[in-house]
Amino acid sequence: MSLIHFSKLKKTHALITGAGKGIGRATALELSEHVGQLTLIARQPSFLREVQSLTQKNCDVQFFECDITQEEEVKQTFQLARQNFGPIGVLVNNAGQASSASFQKTTLKDWQAMLNVNLTGTFLCTQACIEDMLQMPFARVINIASTAAQKGYPYVSAYTAAKHGVLGLTRSLALEYAKTAVTFNAICPGFTDTDIVTESLKTIAQKTQLSQDEARAQLIKNNPQKRLIDPSEIAQQVLWLCHDRSQSINGQALSVSGGEVMS
Repeated sequence: MSLIHFSKLKKTHALITGAGKGIGRATALELSEHVGQLTLIARQPSFLREVQSLTQKNCDVQFFECDITQEEEVKQTFQLARQNFGPIGVLVNNAGQASSASFQKTTLKDWQAMLNVNLTGTFLCTQACIEDMLQMPFARVINIASTAAQKGYPYVSAYTAAKHGVLGLTRSLALEYAKTAVTFNAICPGFTDTDIVTESLKTIAQKTQLSQDEARAQLIKNNPQKRLIDPSEIAQQVLWLCHDRSQSINGQALSVSGGEVMS
């Protein structure tokens, strides 16, 4: 792809949630080379400082501590981001959490927590910048979902339901705003080499008495390539969806899973 087709990004303010680690961090590093302004959001500002130091040589960067499940906090944070860098033209809804339990041991609190951070947070952040986007000649909303948005997995019913909700929201908004310059897409990674997977490996090992290597094998067994996805691979897909010529890519679930999901 010629860099000239990312020219619109040079005038664009991009915002990434959950930007301190994993996929969010990799996406920040990737987008910083192309956007004009970059806002990083997470609940742990210490990680954001590191990412800011790595990206500020490429573009203007700011960061805010924010709990995306809290409506007023999201509104205030997005308003501050807008005041400093102008309207948000690219939103990457990356922040999320995963917890595992059998369905019978999943409490209402567990269920609600998964919905709040994975689905409601996506809703709140998108709503916080959609009005600005509708006034722009170019805008993107990219939701980091999961293969759990495309299929079922045992022992993560709440997480899977939330990610299915993210994909449903993505598709609905793609149709609702199809005649505007805003596109809405979901990227659906398989098991990715992030802190979430690291914690999952520990949980599996503790509950099953498997070694770390055996636990890892359990996670990757459904990936035909037999490996974890690297966060940079997801970041590359985010950039591709921001391409000037990706306007017709709308309402899609882009599976990055080594062939685990074929439809």
